[in-house]
Amino acid sequence: MPVSESLPPHKAQKRTPPALWVALRHGDALWDALLWLSAALTTVLVFWIGWKLWVDSALSRAATGWDFVSPWAPPSWNPVLDKFHAWPAIYGSLVTSLIALLVATPFSIAVAIFLAELAPSRIRQILNYMVEMLAAVPSVVYGLWGIYVFLPLVVVPLGKFLGATLGQVPGLDVFFGGTIPDSGLSRLGASLILVLMITPTIAAVTRDVFQAIPQSQREASLALGATQWETTWRVLIPYGLSGILGAVILGLGRAIGETMAVTMVIGNTTGGGWSILRPGYTMASIIANEFAEAVSGMHTAALVEIGVVLFVITFLLNLFSRYLVWRVNRKVIVR
Repeated sequence: MPVSESLPPHKAQKRTPPALWVALRHGDALWDALLWLSAALTTVLVFWIGWKLWVDSALSRAATGWDFVSPWAPPSWNPVLDKFHAWPAIYGSLVTSLIALLVATPFSIAVAIFLAELAPSRIRQILNYMVEMLAAVPSVVYGLWGIYVFLPLVVVPLGKFLGATLGQVPGLDVFFGGTIPDSGLSRLGASLILVLMITPTIAAVTRDVFQAIPQSQREASLALGATQWETTWRVLIPYGLSGILGAVILGLGRAIGETMAVTMVIGNTTGGGWSILRPGYTMASIIANEFAEAVSGMHTAALVEIGVVLFVITFLLNLFSRYLVWRVNRKVIVR
């Protein structure tokens, strides 16, 4: 008879379950494993996309080198002669995104403050719904509305005003010189369309940041005699600055990668110079316009290389945003 059967029940040895079974019985271990797997797959996917773009652009990189992205190289985009220079598209993406961000950020923060702090409760839900609906409108709808309504009614008069004022100032005439086309197709039109597209995104995220701030922060500030404006400016905005920066970077990421609406209103030409009143290209719009029609290997490789540049810019932008958030959080912790 086995020893365990001869002992009393309370002294019988208990069978030890396998270590793997013990680990799986705890939800945290399984959940941690799934999170690590998801993070690893995401990292692999990002590097695989970058590697694939790099390999497929080898023909263009070998033929053009650094002149492909140089601002000083002669501007040329001629698929017939296989001569490609991406700086006009890079400049178009950067200038339209930065203008959109500079205009949209203060307006978006103001909208978020009103929705989170000032709006009466009976209309707050309606306004929140409208902001979220604007963020969900397809970009092609913005593009069509821009062509038939926004460009002729807003962009053309504004472009003529800028050309007649800032375009006559030495130094600024480089960016505001020239005459805007009667159609309104220009970098300025693309910038203002992007303002309308990224404002709901930044406003919605910033509103959620303000609503996540503990009510005790507001009560403490008001109890010390601060006005509502001082509470918002000196307490709420510094407290939620890292989240606001994240919202702004999210809006910039959408602006720099936006394709359809920008393609419809920017004019799609590489000969617009530096002026924002002239038609141009962005990296996303030139890829969308020409990739399906590329017939030569060099043309396809050049478009893929523009994708590499866009990928690198987006990657660096995300690293910079994480650095900004880290700096802001570090200052808050030190204080």
